[in-house]
Amino acid sequence: MEVVQIIALSMGVAWASGINLYATVFMLGMLGSSGHIVLPPGLEVVTDPLVMFAAGLMYCVEFFADKTPGVDSGWDTIHTFIRIPAGAVLAMGAVGETSQAAELMAFLLGGGLAAGVHATKAGSRVLINTSPEPFSNWATSLGEDAVVIGGLWAALFHPVIFLVALLVFIIVMIWLLPKIWRGLATVFAKLRNLFRRPQPALPPAGNGDAEQADKSPR
Repeated sequence: MEVVQIIALSMGVAWASGINLYATVFMLGMLGSSGHIVLPPGLEVVTDPLVMFAAGLMYCVEFFADKTPGVDSGWDTIHTFIRIPAGAVLAMGAVGETSQAAELMAFLLGGGLAAGVHATKAGSRVLINTSPEPFSNWATSLGEDAVVIGGLWAALFHPVIFLVALLVFIIVMIWLLPKIWRGLATVFAKLRNLFRRPQPALPPAGNGDAEQADKSPR
């Protein structure tokens, strides 16, 4: 594989894993086992029927969980500990049999990219879930599925286009993450105030002394 293809595949699997890990693994397994692409040795494991079955089953579960407001945020929270390390491992496997330095670099960059993408996805979902209607949630989830499939296809067959689009995505993500963080802080502050017990009103200081003075004999 050429260097550009290796970089595109490595960063592509890390980026896609941050959005939908199971769709990423299943798509790579399908394309590799059908002969449409030649995977590097480090990624050939995804063509194993057991891996494809597990990825396909979990994708079916995620398909419905990801479209249920509230459940999707819980799902994203759990997958913080799954998507990020898996994205790093897939990125490292995508560089093939190269030097250990290249594998470590791919692992670090892939893990960082997967973490940023996952944080953007999970934070955006929390904000979207504040809307009372479920249609925006469904549309966002379906859009994410389509983006993962289209992005991986571009990384495999049009690596230069994918890398340019990825650079634009990273710039937008860096600009968007602080805004998402401020939005989350506002949402959590409102929830905290909603469940906080109201404090009983205290009488103004000094009123009791004045009343006692009025009742005392003159």
